[in-house]
Amino acid sequence: MSPSLSRPLRTGVVVVAGGSGQRLGYGIPKARVPLAGEPMLLHALRAVQAALPNAVIAVAVPSGDTLMRTICARFPGEVSVVDGGTTRSDSVRAALGVLPADLEAVLVHDAARALTPPEVFHRVAAALAAGADAVIPAVPVVDTVKDTAPAPAAAAAAARVVTGTPDRSRLRAVQTPQGFAAALLRRAHAAALSFDAGTAAAVTDDAMLVESLGTEVYVVEGSQLSLKITTPLDLVLAEAILAGGHHRQEN
Repeated sequence: MSPSLSRPLRTGVVVVAGGSGQRLGYGIPKARVPLAGEPMLLHALRAVQAALPNAVIAVAVPSGDTLMRTICARFPGEVSVVDGGTTRSDSVRAALGVLPADLEAVLVHDAARALTPPEVFHRVAAALAAGADAVIPAVPVVDTVKDTAPAPAAAAAAARVVTGTPDRSRLRAVQTPQGFAAALLRRAHAAALSFDAGTAAAVTDDAMLVESLGTEVYVVEGSQLSLKITTPLDLVLAEAILAGGHHRQEN
């Protein structure tokens, strides 16, 4: 961890809004799916602005999606919009390219986590200001998790077989926004350009790229409200949270 800083960092936020949303069943990109009558992306942008009003925002949308750009234009704050790429890393890299070069920190946030409370943004930003180069919010895993492998042919009735049970107390479910020293994140994404297609497709968050450089990643408390809206049930839960006003404060 770097020496502690006493001032807020000049910060940018990348909002990743390129998900297909197939599991939600609307036939449109996930960030365009209505949540309480408005596109999910608008809720996500409002959450960013409420938490970090001085941050510079860049949104990566599906390539050629003019409707998504229209949604961003409805947002009262100033945002840059770029076409995303084939992979998550491609999309984040494209958004980084339009953020100011003099930023000190960049947070990467999924539009699908549209109800993330301001406190989560604040904890990530505070850890960066205190000297951490990479910070992720996470919550304890409450389910028992099993390592598995394909079942042998003799057990054809079962698809997989258990090979181990990790210690649940050490496991965390990772959320966004994930925060990084800006120079470090740019370096990690530049290094990712050399990945083969299989390796690039396996990258599921930006912390993985930073870890590949040998950088220590710190963990701060996430929130149960920062659910990733992926399935119809998630959408029902998010609607209920909004209807009850619970998104304005953490559990």
